[in-house]
Parts: sequence; structure tokens; C-alpha cells
Amino acid sequence: MSFGPKLFLALMEGTVSAFVLALTALGLSIVFGVMRVVNVAHGEFFMLGAVLAWAFSSLIPDMPAAGFALALAGSPIIVGAIAVSADRLVLRRLNYGPEATIVATIGLLYIIQQIVLMTYGPDARPVQPPINFRIVFPWFGYSGYKLVVVAASAVLLAATWFVMMCTRLGLVMRATQFDRETAQAFGIPVDRVYSLTFALGAALACIAGVLIVPIQQAHYLMGLDPLLLSFIVVIVGGLGSLRGTVVAAFVIGISEGVISVFFSATLAKIIATLFVALVLIFRPAGLFGGKRS
Repeated sequence: MSFGPKLFLALMEGTVSAFVLALTALGLSIVFGVMRVVNVAHGEFFMLGAVLAWAFSSLIPDMPAAGFALALAGSPIIVGAIAVSADRLVLRRLNYGPEATIVATIGLLYIIQQIVLMTYGPDARPVQPPINFRIVFPWFGYSGYKLVVVAASAVLLAATWFVMMCTRLGLVMRATQFDRETAQAFGIPVDRVYSLTFALGAALACIAGVLIVPIQQAHYLMGLDPLLLSFIVVIVGGLGSLRGTVVAAFVIGISEGVISVFFSATLAKIIATLFVALVLIFRPAGLFGGKRS
């Protein structure tokens, strides 16, 4: 394949990765922005989405579209419930202290991994895409499902932005983010807002895992890379900045796709890590972290 078609393919792959990464990192950014909690178990919510998608699809093996629709509807509810339980049973009891919650979410990471390992097993398992069609370009054919992933991610990103910026729930979440004590004094149920925020962040990561599993395979360790990349995106974009998170996800996702196609995925991660180091040195608040979003 010549340079032009290869670059076009790399940009297409990078765009798919960027949308899924933006969806995953947005959940992490919302949790930190509102709760000031660094959720180290965020990648495991992504992994749970993929594993649950395999489980739901296995219920109706002859109807992949129905099984996938069931996974899209049911997986975020299950993972959101797990997140709410973790918040009420663990994080709330620690009063959301930064150091304590980091340790607690590390523990949650290992608990989820081990439960999935014992119930699901160590093998990677494929999930059949709900639709199978190819778009034929002059140089190659491209999976139509990947473009569906892009469209679905774009809709979810827009919907999340609308909820955060244009609804009463978003207003309450932003008020809690800026001043927890004042919000509580005005009658805002801060504990309930925190639970909903943690569930929303987990659900976004879960949906990203559901969308990506027909392209990859469900595996109990697949949450590690999304967690690392999400942290990179949130740091580069600015902690708690929704706009910065989305922009950084596209920069890192597309550049990683191009570098991976022309060189290697390992080199892409090395460059992304070096980029984070430069951002922390020259702009510690992130590219869009000058003021809270």
C-alpha cells in the first residue's frame, strides 16, 4: 500500500480510537471534576462493559444485533449500580479524601479483575458485530461498524455535554464541583450527586467498552491501556476540563493511530508519555486547565 492510502487508513483508525478514548476519558474527567476523586478503577469499568457485552451476546448467539442492543442497554445499568455501591460503601466512608480514595480505587481495580477472572476466565473472547457491511474505497474496504462506533460515540459525547451544560442535573453537578459546602447549604443533596456522578463516569467507560469489543476481544486485563490513555488525556487536557478532555483525546487518539500504522503501538505510547511530561513541565494545569470548566 502506498503512502497516501496508508495515511488515509491510519487517520480512519485514529479517528475511531479517538472517539472511543474521548468517551472513556470524559467519564474519568467528570468524576475528578465534580468529586475530586482519581478513579484508578476506571479502566475496569471499561473492561466490564466489554465482558458484559460478550455475556449478553451469548444469550442470543443467533441474533447478534439483539444481543448487542441488550448489552448497550443493560451493561451501563449494571456497571452504574456497581459504581453507586462502591461510592456508598467505600468512597463516602472515606469522606472522598484524595489519598484514601486512590488506595480504595486501586483495591476496587483488583477486586473487579479477580471476580471477572474467576467467573469469565482468562481467555480473550470475540463478540460478533451487530451489523456487517464494508465501505469500499478506491484502495481498500473498510468496516462499516467502525463508522457506527464513531457516530454512536459522537452522539453520546454531545448528549453528555448537553446534560452537563443545559440541564438542572448538570447545573447541580457544576455547583457541587465549585463549592461543596455552599451547595450543601443551599439544599443540594451532595452525597446523591456524588453517587450519580460516579455512576455516570463508570457508565461512559462501560459504553465505550461495549462499542469497542466487536473490534477487539473481551479480556479481563483489557482495561489497563484505556486507563493509562485516559489519564494521559485528562492530564493533557486539564483536570476537570470537559472541552480539554475531548480535544486532547482527539490529538492523542489520532496521533497514536498514525504512529501505530507507520511505526509501532509501543512508540505511540512512548511519545504520548513524553508529551504528558512536557505538558506537566511547561503547563502543569493542562492545555485547557487555566480555569475550571
